[in-house]
Amino acid sequence: MVERAGQRRTGQQARAQRDVTQVAGDMHVYPPPVPDPSVQWPVWVGDVPRLAAAFQPRTGIRDRADEARREGRDVVLSGAGGVGKSQLAASLARQLRDQEHTAGAGLDVLVWVRAVSPDQIVTAYAEAAGQLHLSGADQEDESGAAQLFVRWLTATRRRWLVVLDDLTDPAPLGEWWPDSGAGNGWVLATTRREDAQLSGQGRTLIRLGLYTRDEAGAYLHRRLTDAGHAHLHDPGRAGELADELGDLPLALGHAAAYLINTRRTMADYLTLLRDTSSRLSDLLPPSADSEGYGRPVTASLLLSLDAVEEADTTRLARPLLHLASLMDPLGHPATAWTTPAALGHLRTTRPPQRRRLRRHHPAVTEGEVRSALECLRTYALITQDTGTAPIRMHALTARAVRETIPSGTLPAIARAAADTILSLWPRHDHEERELAAALRANTAHLDELTHPALWQPEAHPCIYQISISLTDAGLYQQALEYDERTARRSNDIHGPDHPATLSARHNLAGSYSDAGRVQDALDLGERVLADRERILGDDHPATLRARHNLAGSYSDAGRVQDALDLRERVLADRERILGDNHPATLTARNNLAVSYSDAGRVQDALDLRERVLADRERILGDDHPDTLTARHNLAHARDVAAAVQQPDTATPAIAPDLQPPSDAPEQPV
Repeated sequence: MVERAGQRRTGQQARAQRDVTQVAGDMHVYPPPVPDPSVQWPVWVGDVPRLAAAFQPRTGIRDRADEARREGRDVVLSGAGGVGKSQLAASLARQLRDQEHTAGAGLDVLVWVRAVSPDQIVTAYAEAAGQLHLSGADQEDESGAAQLFVRWLTATRRRWLVVLDDLTDPAPLGEWWPDSGAGNGWVLATTRREDAQLSGQGRTLIRLGLYTRDEAGAYLHRRLTDAGHAHLHDPGRAGELADELGDLPLALGHAAAYLINTRRTMADYLTLLRDTSSRLSDLLPPSADSEGYGRPVTASLLLSLDAVEEADTTRLARPLLHLASLMDPLGHPATAWTTPAALGHLRTTRPPQRRRLRRHHPAVTEGEVRSALECLRTYALITQDTGTAPIRMHALTARAVRETIPSGTLPAIARAAADTILSLWPRHDHEERELAAALRANTAHLDELTHPALWQPEAHPCIYQISISLTDAGLYQQALEYDERTARRSNDIHGPDHPATLSARHNLAGSYSDAGRVQDALDLGERVLADRERILGDDHPATLRARHNLAGSYSDAGRVQDALDLRERVLADRERILGDNHPATLTARNNLAVSYSDAGRVQDALDLRERVLADRERILGDDHPDTLTARHNLAHARDVAAAVQQPDTATPAIAPDLQPPSDAPEQPV
């Protein structure tokens, strides 16, 4: 077994449970999963974004989407960043959820998925399976639960809607795109892509562009009027302002917020907007603006930043923006910036005060952070549906903010953001699946934006936490693919013999094992052990872990004697180096008992099981989960020994330990 922490099933155990089928002749029949009768309808999963102030319904696009739905076709809304795809999807979802429900024919299930990565889709579907209490769904196996949910959607007569917001990778279109052919459900997706596979197979691709000039004018008029400042709307200047901002909804939102909060006229705003052209040439040269939308967003952003800094008494708004601009545009936890890690970083960003003869950085309080965030919300630089909902910053806003980060400070800001993410990670991912999925997405996004900041001088622990999280969630294939990329990156940055690269390859071998690729796990485990013995020495803790995992691979491959020999050495090494009572020594003793059982050495296994139980009772106490597991394993060993001594008694089937002998994927040493 791979050294991993906590009580969780291996990939093989998860697959064994998931692959149980009914057999009819030569055909395998998968009965549709059934919800528990106690389910409270309707079932909502995910947060549908609130509609922006002065939301424009985009009537023509909406009509095309409604027509496609009535014809039984799914819809993909495609367009560049900032054009309002998610807002239109939210409006359509709310129409089906609220208005039709009032009429008595509403949705029974609504799932809003942040679909930037496949694992986010899997997590949301698994949550839906959990809320439906689908038969056979195991919440410790997210992938299996998600597959059951997709099968249920295909078979159910209930009315459902699945929204895949910001679909980045078309790959999930096959496995994770529900079949709505029965007519009871509908899939709505938003994406920046226009791949051919997004259309066809019952899908209609609808391109969403900029506001029309009429929509831009209507937005500005309604936004200012609803805020009680209709006098700031100048019909003669509105078209000019929309033209200057490229009719981009996001940029117009920044401009309206600025006008409302500063009471400036449109003429004043246009003057200021044009005066920032010299700054724009430095921040975002035209050659770097591939979408053609960055300059108007940056221009409006700079004006909003000026106003924010005038109103912000905490002097935290700008450093908070820098941090938030590195996070996932689809949202990061609202508690992120009040963690000790974030407060410690923010303390260093404010100008120091003089106290007698030395410079002093005063502590940052949670109240100051909340005040600064409120200022940013006021000027529409960040959005948040409720005080506890995720904080979002549009990708184009984030892009413009990143252009304002002072040269040379990005690595420190990136690592501060990574420290914050790591401090939020739940101890057990399965208990807070949505949070864990959001943290994985934010870590991956942060790494991509700032690479190689999180890898130098040493790899940040959050890089490896993604692998741990994916494994704990039962997403074994995703963990394997991630570990392959991590090993390649570490090799490119640090070289093949660096401890970080050896750790990455060690974790990859573990993911091969979890994914059922026994020979790959064994081959890589042998290379990792040889490298660690050569570079770190025979007695280094990382070498002992590699030897432990290779023994598990030998066992998985059926090489019983090789596994037994290596486990005897692991136990001897750990007793000599770590002592008899170290947790790793107890694990090694437990694993050697497994090998004795595999080799038919029943009495040796029984003797060692008795010692393991005695040690755990003495060290951990009678009621500790590991002690209960050891007691279970000893009882089974006694049953086997009794059956061997009485040939006429049937030998009990070999049962796996309740607790696999495993620890977490390791950090670099």
